[in-house]
Amino acid sequence: MSEEEREEVNLNYLYEKKEKGEKISWLTAYDYPTARYEEEAGVEMILVGDSGGMTLLGYDSTLPVTMDEMAVMTKAVTRATDKTFVVGDMPYMSYQASKEDAIKNAGRFMGECSTDAVKLEGGRRMAPTVEAMVDAGIPVIGHIGMTPQSAAQLGGYKSQGRDAESARQLIEDAQALEDAGAFAVLLEAIPERVGQRIYEAAEVPIYGIGAGGATDGQLLIVQDILGLFELFKPKFVKRYADLGDEMVEAFEQYIDEVKRGEFPGEEHCYSIPDEEFERI
Repeated sequence: MSEEEREEVNLNYLYEKKEKGEKISWLTAYDYPTARYEEEAGVEMILVGDSGGMTLLGYDSTLPVTMDEMAVMTKAVTRATDKTFVVGDMPYMSYQASKEDAIKNAGRFMGECSTDAVKLEGGRRMAPTVEAMVDAGIPVIGHIGMTPQSAAQLGGYKSQGRDAESARQLIEDAQALEDAGAFAVLLEAIPERVGQRIYEAAEVPIYGIGAGGATDGQLLIVQDILGLFELFKPKFVKRYADLGDEMVEAFEQYIDEVKRGEFPGEEHCYSIPDEEFERI
């Protein structure tokens, strides 16, 4: 689809797709070229996730990621996109301490970084913060289930809602976020039937990353689907390419050609006319 033919994705677009039962495609991006390729392909939503701390910056968790680092990545993505709906991911301790912190840092995403919305983790306990942010004019997506910033409390990166009590809590969390004014809720690593229960009860869009197919759309980490992140592979990931292997092969070929003197070849070199060279 050409840039001219493509419709701009905004809140009305997302709600219209839900009303029609049409799914939304959602990927992460943390840099200019990836975001450009995603928009060219027709991806409708991009999450500039704090997951970039692991997949791009090399941290061993998302916790060290700062607002300044998120701002650098997010501005690169929004400079690359025109029609895509871009969501800034609120990093650890950018919103938990106070509603004022949450509004200020979300405002950085919306103003300084030109995002269309922000996302934060947490259910009922974060509902008052979500309400304050929405009252300040900030579109918010809630995120429940396996929430990486709370991995220590959850016992690690484990799926959630696999017993009746925790499943009920997730259902209540989703309702609390909707009641607080979140325009959508992201479900991560929960049983499909629990996700379906939430989806059937919700009036706002419900998106999933490892929450089954009963959602209004799907999110995946771009490095996961391209084979560019090897530390772990969640059950819900489908790999669509093995670019990591292709990159290693390309690097090895380059190294070999340099060492054997094959690169650069004549076609890679600049020339000077003989008469000019003789005047040196």
